[in-house]
Amino acid sequence: MSKTVMAKYGELFLKSESVQRFYTKLLTKNIRGILDAEGIDAGIVLHRGRILIGDSAKGDDVNAIAAAVSRVYGIVGLSVAEMTGNDPESLGNAAAELSKGKLKSGMSFAVRARRSNIKEFTSQELGAAVGDRVYDTAEGLRVDLTNPDYEVFVEARREGGLVYDEVIEGPGGLPLGTQGRVVSLLSAGIDSPVAAWLIMKRGTVVTHIHFNGGEHMGADTRKGALANLCALSRWTSGHNHDMYEVNLAPFYDELIKLRNVKNRCIICKRFMLRCSCEIVRRYGYDGILMGNNLGQVASQTIVNMGVIGAAVPSGIPLLQPLLTYDKEETVRIGRRIGTFRDNVGDVGCRVVPKHPAISADLSEVIADEKELDLDGLCELCLKSTVKYRAVNGELTLSNVKAHEFKDGDED
Repeated sequence: MSKTVMAKYGELFLKSESVQRFYTKLLTKNIRGILDAEGIDAGIVLHRGRILIGDSAKGDDVNAIAAAVSRVYGIVGLSVAEMTGNDPESLGNAAAELSKGKLKSGMSFAVRARRSNIKEFTSQELGAAVGDRVYDTAEGLRVDLTNPDYEVFVEARREGGLVYDEVIEGPGGLPLGTQGRVVSLLSAGIDSPVAAWLIMKRGTVVTHIHFNGGEHMGADTRKGALANLCALSRWTSGHNHDMYEVNLAPFYDELIKLRNVKNRCIICKRFMLRCSCEIVRRYGYDGILMGNNLGQVASQTIVNMGVIGAAVPSGIPLLQPLLTYDKEETVRIGRRIGTFRDNVGDVGCRVVPKHPAISADLSEVIADEKELDLDGLCELCLKSTVKYRAVNGELTLSNVKAHEFKDGDED
């Protein structure tokens, strides 16, 4: 028997037929992109609710295919499956063969049977027939459909049968590229890359902005941001994964001269959003993403987030997917996607006051900002912007001047 990778997509079924066709076409394109990035040339066959990728009989490495496709947004789960006939006998024989060595005397098992466009038998009849064959593979086996020691899945489809006993979790969500383009503020920390991953999971293409504070920031800040960029690019193979680095040092030089020290962090975040809005306008993005988490630090109280968010004009969505996450949830996702590091190094900000405002007054903040030439500083900071690009975990373009880029260059 030959093996294939069977990938399942879930949420796409909620869409209309025309939208489903568009989404599945883009999903297939993204699968091809990530396979190409891994140097894998394998066939892709689209069926309703299932995508079959590769064929071990043709020399395809189905395990390598599965590892790559498990990083494709829109895929909820995948399995390395045996391909067989779609009749109960063929499926039962394949399930029994797969179960050998895995089922021991006294263990419990369950057969999960499905059929699609097959009318000759029901799913229950298929499950019973396959169960009889599996039951004979070891002494003293028992059926337990609630909490079995071992599960085997069989699918009878018009185009053939599939048998598997392991499901690899995919990221789920929607195919990348279906929900527009945003800029994401990316730091060397834990939260911002997780926020970016979550919004990409919803089908949104992300270009990052990293604000480099020069001597006002820790020595490992840029390195950490680039590490996050590279890690995230492994989830977007087939798409360019870019980051603008904005030189914020001139702004910090002026910020530390302000008489009202407590509002520094609020003014800093508002200035970052001001610069981000200019990049949104310049290159035609659809919104801005931040990794804020409600109550995590002083600038992320609900009052302060309101003051900071007021810097974004109406018409530009400000997306903050981590607002309600516990830190443990964020760390768990960060570990899974490869952005969490136990030691991030020296990434602290030297400008944070000892006693930052936790309930800033917008009118007071605006009055403080009048001491700064924000328009001039924004133009000065953006003028020296450079661009980085990562593909499949590696930097392919770095430290390229970005201020002369034309509209659409980052597509």
